[in-house]
Amino acid sequence: MHRPKILQKASKDRVGQKPGTFEVPKDTLKPRLFLISFDGDFYAEKEYTNYEELKAFYQQHPHARHWLDIRGYDDLELLEKIRIDFHIHGLQMEDVLNDYQRPKIEEDQDRLFIVSRMLAFTPNKTIEDDQLSIFTGPNYIITFQIDYEDCLDPLRIRIRQGKGTIRKQPILYMAYAVMDVIVDNYFPVLAEISDYLESLEDCLFRQPNKQTLNLILNIRREVAKLRRIIWPERDKINELLRDEELLPEPLRIYFKDTYDHIVQVIDLTENYKEITGNLTELYLSNVSNRMNEIMKVLTIISSIFIPLSFVASLYGMNFSRENPHGGVNPLNMPELYHPYGYIILLSAMGVMILFQLYFFWRKGWLSSSE
Repeated sequence: MHRPKILQKASKDRVGQKPGTFEVPKDTLKPRLFLISFDGDFYAEKEYTNYEELKAFYQQHPHARHWLDIRGYDDLELLEKIRIDFHIHGLQMEDVLNDYQRPKIEEDQDRLFIVSRMLAFTPNKTIEDDQLSIFTGPNYIITFQIDYEDCLDPLRIRIRQGKGTIRKQPILYMAYAVMDVIVDNYFPVLAEISDYLESLEDCLFRQPNKQTLNLILNIRREVAKLRRIIWPERDKINELLRDEELLPEPLRIYFKDTYDHIVQVIDLTENYKEITGNLTELYLSNVSNRMNEIMKVLTIISSIFIPLSFVASLYGMNFSRENPHGGVNPLNMPELYHPYGYIILLSAMGVMILFQLYFFWRKGWLSSSE
């Protein structure tokens, strides 16, 4: 996946450049060229190391439909050749290389430029997304991506095995198929997020701590990032559906199906946004409850020692038993001189403790459960 720090630095470097300036981000991969050609029973698939050889094969089969899959950007000369040969506008190619465009669709005569974002939920519990740029022409579809790995293998298998009618459909159907696979891949990502949220909820009930709160805040940020990706995806498909001239009626039902899927994804994403907010509130509530439990224990301990402290301070006043004239003051704590006075006092204090504990127990104050 493309690293955000590189993207941020590259964005700063492009400030003030003229429109249509091509610049490849650092640490990108060398391009790999894949061509899948098909037409009914005809099928050919090959990875090319020479673009001219690929171009020759494409020109030899004008009646077939072709999927040119370009993975990696680190060859501006090659990308410029592809741009010229397939009539790609310079601003659109700039959007491809910038590699962080919001999902969108642009129409240029009979060609489409579509941007989608492929998602993955990493082991680090973050959402990483790659841009997939799609160009359609009379008999071809071109996809650009910065990485070698993607989520489109199920579609490649369908074409390779000739399942259904995909080899006989028009090229716009291929654009639908690519977008549909990307949107369908959102559901496993959402399922992983759901499982992770459930695990965080269990942690909150077992032992809430600051680390758990940090995890909640992190996943809340990732869900917000997911929302920023999903909503433009819906707008993109909706814009395509509104164009009755561009989209033939037989294909509209397929794009409507993808639109329904993205609406479901949005509903789940909004639900997860609420769950992350509820988990934050649950953490704060648990911390408050734990603090209340601690304060209750300290209050009980203080309540026990208050009468004991009173008794101890009472007998620490040291009134004199004999007066200055040699007489005896009979009311000045005569029990202090009792041979068992100390033992009796300790026993009385112990009885006071037991009485208070019994009283607290009967009131239910010694139990942690309500």
